Amino acid sequence: MAESNKNQNKKSSHLRPIVAVAVVSLLLCGILFPLLVTGVAQLAFPYRANGELASLNGHTVGSVIAVNSTDYTQPVFFHLRNDSASGFDPDITLQDALSQVPGISNATGIPASTLQGIVNQNIEGVWWVFGSPYVNAQKVNLVLIGQFPAVYANYTA
Repeated sequence: MAESNKNQNKKSSHLRPIVAVAVVSLLLCGILFPLLVTGVAQLAFPYRANGELASLNGHTVGSVIAVNSTDYTQPVFFHLRNDSASGFDPDITLQDALSQVPGISNATGIPASTLQGIVNQNIEGVWWVFGSPYVNAQKVNLVLIGQFPAVYANYTA
């Protein structure tokens, strides 16, 4: 009987450090580190850390990196790419954006050269020779709404 108590104490003495390491790891990796990273991100990159929120007329209308509620199916807007994994992806290829220019020009009366200029001013995703140029359709649509409020008045109410 004394031998069995001795073995039990030996097992519990091995278990105590394992539990302590698990609890400390949980606190460090599950709570403290995420809070530290979030705090640093908020201080260094507040716009990105908050989801790159897009505003129109002083009201937040969504995010420029994720679109799920804005209706851009009308012919006056640049259409977003339908991504089956996450809903709608606001990034479209430069070629896709430029191919939409004539239709948007016809629907709005905005000159195609003006639309091409706006698209060209919003090219992203090129780093030296790596990456293909793309355009964030959400940003371009918000630029259009801001620059041509009379044209887009019926679509932003």
